[in-house]
Amino acid sequence: MSFSRRDGILTVNHETSSLKRETKSPTFTIGIDDFLLHGKPFQIISGALHYFRVHPDLWADRIHKARLMGLNTIETYVPWNQHAPQRGVFDTTAGLDLARFLRLVSEEGMHAIIRPGPYICAEWDNGGLPAWLTADPDVRIRRFEPKFLTAVREYFEQLLPIISVAQIDRGGPVILFQIENEYGAYGADKPYLQALVAMAHDLGITVPLTTVDQSTDQMLDDGSLPELHRTASFGSRSNERLATLRRHQTTGPLMCSEFWDGWFDHWGEHHHTTPVADAAHELDLMLAAGASVNIYMFHGGTNFGFSNGANDKGTYKSQVTSYDYDAPLDEAGYPTEKYHAFREVIGRYSQLPACVPASATNAPAFQTPFQITVPLTDVREKLGRWRVFEHAPTMDHTEQYRGLCIYRTTLNHSDDKIARSGILRLAEIRDRALVSIDGTSVGALNRDNRERAIALPAGDILELLVEDLGRVSYGTRIGEPKGVIGPITLNGEELVHWEVLSLDLTAIDGSLFAGIPTLNLDPMGPSFSKTEFTLSASTDLFLDTSEWGKGIAWINGFNLGRYWSRGPQSTLYIPRSQLRTGINELIILELHAHAQSTARFLPRPSLGNTDY
Repeated sequence: MSFSRRDGILTVNHETSSLKRETKSPTFTIGIDDFLLHGKPFQIISGALHYFRVHPDLWADRIHKARLMGLNTIETYVPWNQHAPQRGVFDTTAGLDLARFLRLVSEEGMHAIIRPGPYICAEWDNGGLPAWLTADPDVRIRRFEPKFLTAVREYFEQLLPIISVAQIDRGGPVILFQIENEYGAYGADKPYLQALVAMAHDLGITVPLTTVDQSTDQMLDDGSLPELHRTASFGSRSNERLATLRRHQTTGPLMCSEFWDGWFDHWGEHHHTTPVADAAHELDLMLAAGASVNIYMFHGGTNFGFSNGANDKGTYKSQVTSYDYDAPLDEAGYPTEKYHAFREVIGRYSQLPACVPASATNAPAFQTPFQITVPLTDVREKLGRWRVFEHAPTMDHTEQYRGLCIYRTTLNHSDDKIARSGILRLAEIRDRALVSIDGTSVGALNRDNRERAIALPAGDILELLVEDLGRVSYGTRIGEPKGVIGPITLNGEELVHWEVLSLDLTAIDGSLFAGIPTLNLDPMGPSFSKTEFTLSASTDLFLDTSEWGKGIAWINGFNLGRYWSRGPQSTLYIPRSQLRTGINELIILELHAHAQSTARFLPRPSLGNTDY
């Protein structure tokens, strides 16, 4: 296998290949009691910062603020599915330019920890695994299985050359490389872990290899190998968790490589926060014990587009667009009370920079009316093409791996077995379907409510607007297909002869409205609405979504992510780097209706009620 690069896109050529490894004297090693940097004890004080959740023009700002808090290392996952949306392509442009991100870490005088998976969890869509891979029923993920390991090898052959040249023994910042991710919570396939280790070594990784697992006996046993350095993940009872880790690793430095200082949110629940004093106390306990730590998260960022994951432990729960995580640096990049508390704790164990970041100031608050609204039905053929299927397919079968698609069939067939009204039933919906008959809305079917049936009035054309709300990122349901699962029936008879249109919603701008007569319709969905506004200077904005139903927003063609009246969040963060001095364009796709046909911007974010 070899690969070529053009315009930042790495294309895989499937043929035998090998990489020569240049070996130098190691400068970062694992000692009897400590990590050793150039032979001297080194306590890692790290923070998680996912380059793929932060606008690339803001990477340097966030990294700098990490150093000002007293951190000496930046940790990041690598999302395989984001870099490789199709097999044979590896995107390293713009916000996926990992090499540039690592250079910025190095320029700030900091070190880096890389966690490339192949599975990362991270509350990220499909746990970072590509849906084109998990859609293959013959692939058995996260185990010693030939088809899965072949795909992982392709991924590593594209990614690891970027990482290997950035290792500390080659003048770069990378000091640790993690194998898999919390594997003990999923499986115990030692040959699989050994295969990942062999790939890493074969492809030029020379820094120490680690694993991470929750600090339980079973997970620490199942999730690692004797030759790998074990680390733990937890958010409380630090001394107890470190003692458990020490039982499983009698020598070497102790490390909590995921110190959970906050948590993530689901639609329809409260906004999670953790007490500042409690989190600072736990951090103090670890540093006082001489343990190394990676704060998860230092800065959470945003699940832009359709990148959010989901959980399903009996009930499906989709994660929200904001990944603020109640982290020391908030979603907009400003220090919080937790930032200053953590900085004070870190200052007891290492010298701090003299400067501290500026506190948040109010963003501009204003409003602008939508100037044009058009129904989705008027523009949908611009966003994809209809394909014909005898039976209703999954979205994966159509190779639509994120977002929305439309299913359509005609009910007035000559076959008199097919009625034109009655009970419409779906075997399963993943994850939400808006049902309409002859263009009139009938209702919604929601997976999390276990809704699978709806009364259908008489009509001819049945349509389902189906939304993938995020793929499960943790547990046994990773890799499940999306869309319609199983047959769709009307009064017990299967509906066949389906047309499916996959909507390309990656980048929506004003060109969508070209050729459409100017309309000022009532804001009934599904419909696109557009407005323009002018800015005199670069600034962050917070888009108020509290008066809208459910949908997606784009700013200057960039997909900001989903909004939903369920909450908890009722604003969308717009990074200043995505805005222009002068005219800016906001477009929303509202699936239901917005009570106010005006776009409002607030001075502060609103992430929701924190009450349980």
